Amino acid sequence: MTTFRSAQVDAPGAPFRIVESELPAPSRGQVRIAVEACGVCRTDAAFVNAAFPVSFPLVTGHEIAGRVDAVGDDVTGWAPGDRVAVGWFGGNCGVCAPCRSGDFIHCVRLQVPGWAYPGGYAEAIVVPATALARVPDVISAVEAAPMGCAGVATFNGLRRSVARPGDLVAVLGLGGLGHLAVQFASKMGFETVAVARGAARAEVAAELGAHHYVDSAAGDVAAQLQALGGPRVVLATAGDSAAMSATIDGLAPAGQLIVVGADPAPIEVSPFQIIATSRSVHGHPSGTAHEVEETLRFAALTGIRPQTETRPLTEAQSAYDRMLNGDARYRMVLTAG
Repeated sequence: MTTFRSAQVDAPGAPFRIVESELPAPSRGQVRIAVEACGVCRTDAAFVNAAFPVSFPLVTGHEIAGRVDAVGDDVTGWAPGDRVAVGWFGGNCGVCAPCRSGDFIHCVRLQVPGWAYPGGYAEAIVVPATALARVPDVISAVEAAPMGCAGVATFNGLRRSVARPGDLVAVLGLGGLGHLAVQFASKMGFETVAVARGAARAEVAAELGAHHYVDSAAGDVAAQLQALGGPRVVLATAGDSAAMSATIDGLAPAGQLIVVGADPAPIEVSPFQIIATSRSVHGHPSGTAHEVEETLRFAALTGIRPQTETRPLTEAQSAYDRMLNGDARYRMVLTAG
């Protein structure tokens, strides 16, 4: 193959179109991946609409899974044919203060696929070797792709929280992030509460592993959480700041509201809600390539999988629209071919 196809956006808000380009060769420290699957994340809409300082024409996509196709100079430990995933963490500079302290996810020049370089809505992509995570054999490319963003964000958010096995933990939202978060929380040994809108979601929550269900449309969410004993952690996966704010009084003393769902609107919290109770509101980013690998290993051991709907790359616009309109089944994934 000397050329490859990608789904490109030519200007902010423009539709996707399929373009054919010359296949790029990896430079020093880089590898080329033959893309087998790429998740369609809601953050892609922010890229497409230039909410981030991206360049156009744009190839977005930061939930990538495939196989190493070619290896550049000075790359060790990777070979053609290796199964790999690349997520929001697409490489780091290695020289800024966070990198020098080993805090790579907070690199001031973090390289996000689709932002720092062309992303995964393509048949091939060139990435820094530092961005690669190994994919276990039991996990397919379609299942691995969303783990590079949605998976690692929820997995890391829970395991780095103050909650310990046996503690009550609530997951706000049952969407693309939330359906993974409920599975992770249950498999980590937390007494898991799913919080979503409508009584009909209770059965789905139970199937995912939730021990309790709180219908946010049925009354005061905080009161319902307190009736269960008050969670040590609420992991907010829904992009709804008002819904996040409504959970704060439901937390146990010293409990954490951990935010992984994005909404530009402010979270409203009064000092009176957090001073005497020692509660906190805590943001959490995605995760490094190594942490994506840990997420995938944990998922392989426990049977956690994203629920996906697939479309071929040539139907990128349809897949993007289904994600944007909330029509997709949890995670939309583009496949090669």
